[in-house]
Amino acid sequence: MHIALAGEALIDFTSTGAALAFQGHEGGGVFNSAIACARLGAQTAFITQLSHDLFGEQLLRYLQANGIDTRHVLRSKAPSTLAFVERTPTTNRYAFSMNGTADVRWAPATLPELPESCRFLLFGSISLLQDPAGRRITELVEANHGQRITLFDPNMRAGLLTELGEMGGTDLAAYRQRWPRWLRSTDLLKLSDEDAALLSPGLSLDEAAADYLQGGPRAVVITRGAAGATLYRAGHEPLAATPPPVMVADTIGAGDTVNAGLAVALLERGVGTAAQLTALDDRGWAEVLQFAVTAAALNCTREGADPPTRADVVALLAERA
Repeated sequence: MHIALAGEALIDFTSTGAALAFQGHEGGGVFNSAIACARLGAQTAFITQLSHDLFGEQLLRYLQANGIDTRHVLRSKAPSTLAFVERTPTTNRYAFSMNGTADVRWAPATLPELPESCRFLLFGSISLLQDPAGRRITELVEANHGQRITLFDPNMRAGLLTELGEMGGTDLAAYRQRWPRWLRSTDLLKLSDEDAALLSPGLSLDEAAADYLQGGPRAVVITRGAAGATLYRAGHEPLAATPPPVMVADTIGAGDTVNAGLAVALLERGVGTAAQLTALDDRGWAEVLQFAVTAAALNCTREGADPPTRADVVALLAERA
């Protein structure tokens, strides 16, 4: 394996337009990134716990159908996490059913050992919001930091944080308290402008990125929807990339696909350590960013999170060259 991902796996029920009518899709932020990594050509492994219920069985089949290494996928009698998604003109609204679910209960007595060939470990999203999974994923990342590039996408859900806080769990204030620990074990931070607004209210994106860089990451990428993504590094001017114009069907999974595009494109340029991440020049980073936002744009042309293949991305890049 070249890329490992640790986090949630769930079923996204997306609204079809009619009242209380939903279409199910395999999903979860980290899960979507795993599918995207595999489709973009990387040897990919996923770390989670799946239920034995009908949803968990489908999630496992979907991982395997996409060629993902599932040796570190545990199984449980607990139910699967479910998410209900309502589309709006500018963003998506979510409602989650994740109390005591299989992926939330991921807590192996011994953390998975990743091979030397694994150069990236991706983590983040809602898998960090509840223990024991949040605690064990944090420990997994800390155990691997320095051995491979750690890529963190907070992929925050304001509504879920509010709901968890009302139940005595992780709210926004608690998340901000945990944020520095995650940042210390992060080499590449990718977050959205919405994440930055929650984490750093009152700061511009440039100011927020400068603050994050002081916390540990070698590089920060902030996405801004259809406006693209901007890379920040200490001692460098920001570097931006704009996605190609596409007919948008659905934005679910766009940020998750950016994560995969970054990791895969960096690997293809021989970047597999934090030092190499720092050493990559502007031209190399520009190509990486353009690959990532192009992959995300193609994902948005399809219903649900449905990342493109490497051939799809290469063809569109060539068309626009």
